[in-house]
Amino acid sequence: MKAVVAPDPRRARAGRRVGQAIFHTLYRGVHHHAERVPMDGPVILVANHAAFLDGPLVFSLAPRPVNFLVKQEAFHGPFGWVISQVGQIPIDRSVGDRTALATASAVLERGGAVGIFPEGTRNEGHVEEVNQGAAWIALRTRARIVPVAVLGTRVEGASPDAWPRPRATLVVDFGEPFALEADPSVPGRDRLRSASDQLRDALASHVRRARVENGASTELL
Repeated sequence: MKAVVAPDPRRARAGRRVGQAIFHTLYRGVHHHAERVPMDGPVILVANHAAFLDGPLVFSLAPRPVNFLVKQEAFHGPFGWVISQVGQIPIDRSVGDRTALATASAVLERGGAVGIFPEGTRNEGHVEEVNQGAAWIALRTRARIVPVAVLGTRVEGASPDAWPRPRATLVVDFGEPFALEADPSVPGRDRLRSASDQLRDALASHVRRARVENGASTELL
């Protein structure tokens, strides 16, 4: 594998400013508990995933610049050009993409923030299952994890690619940061499985709490 270079952090900062303008004009973008996100040191934001706008919304409303892992199929056409320019990281979901994981690790090792949708694909956003990539990166870099609930982006009865109506309320709710607990005496695969279960339970619990606290207007559909 060739040498890995982390994306230029200035790109994510610039893209975040543009995203903030969009989600504060075209939509009513709201973020809760941003103070829970550590502003220094390596952090992984793990979020539920129900619709197309989830990634741009969290990227824009997070209190610090974030480099998200994004499926490589998205890096085509005008949108693909945009996300490549703002420092997002392509990942091949059909294989264990070591280059993508190494790039995310490089961001964390320099003290940056990485965003991951551990469910791996868009569904109902209830976090019933997660892939092991986020836990693997967290264990490797000792990054803290912040669970993130995304609400209001899924349009009832429509494709996950559908965009909510203009001025709809879209919510990003940040949870309490935590570190994965791993017993070094346990074999590697079992340790990774246990860490992934911890991550899934923490994220699912936070999403349930956020749905209750934010009310039916932003309930996942």
